[in-house]
Amino acid sequence: MGPALIVLGLCLFSLAAPVQAAEAEAAGSLAIAGNGPELFVIERLARAFEKANPKAYVDVLWDENSKPIELVKSAQAQIAVSGTAQPDWQAVQIAWDGIAIMVNLSNLTKEITSQQVADIFSGKVKSWSEVGGPDTRILLVDRPKNRNVREAFEQHLGIAGKIPDSAKVIGPDEKVIKTVAGTLPPLSAVTYLSLGPALEAVASGVAVRLLPIDKVEPEEPPVKDGRYKLRRPVLLLSKQEPNPIVDAFQAFALSKQGQQILDEVYIPIDQKP
Repeated sequence: MGPALIVLGLCLFSLAAPVQAAEAEAAGSLAIAGNGPELFVIERLARAFEKANPKAYVDVLWDENSKPIELVKSAQAQIAVSGTAQPDWQAVQIAWDGIAIMVNLSNLTKEITSQQVADIFSGKVKSWSEVGGPDTRILLVDRPKNRNVREAFEQHLGIAGKIPDSAKVIGPDEKVIKTVAGTLPPLSAVTYLSLGPALEAVASGVAVRLLPIDKVEPEEPPVKDGRYKLRRPVLLLSKQEPNPIVDAFQAFALSKQGQQILDEVYIPIDQKP
């Protein structure tokens, strides 16, 4: 190699090195706010992100009664975890979450349509016999109003504000599952929850089952490809203004390592080559 080529190579290396270093490591503090079932994977993502970026610190602000969007607006957090985009905000989808309809194992209703789900949870249908099931009364088990799952569920079915106040409201997934499993005739309970814990309950032998909707089984492949319509995106919302550590965390969540963490509970999204 001639002297000119050596000099040129050194110059190119010196220009590339700072860029590579900047991309390799994020620095600073980041607060992520949420109130839904995503806490487990967000904590995992945060700790893995810190390990990969020793100069970064991530604080996870999680309270089932909090309003994550408001925390970002007031600068108490930089990222809000949500299932619904906000006008004029940056929204980065990091996974899919199916919403399962769960009933007691003894409820032999074969399947229901999206419209029937809407009619059940809006109180129009009061007996399972009206949708081809047993002659038992429906006990609605709702989720707290500020939860991501409830917001997406209501919006998808067009029943926002229509779930009866008489519905039993339960927050934790474990308690919801136990309530459905423990409710016996003449009542038969129904609820909705994220697909991950719902499938885990069925696989572990809890006395519950998940209803097919519009002739599609609630499973990961049809959620991912859109055949199972009752699904919501898992979004990282942030203000439009530039923020390097926000961008770095979003990129990490979409990386191979981040998607593997999300795959423990949610459904990874297809990545471009």
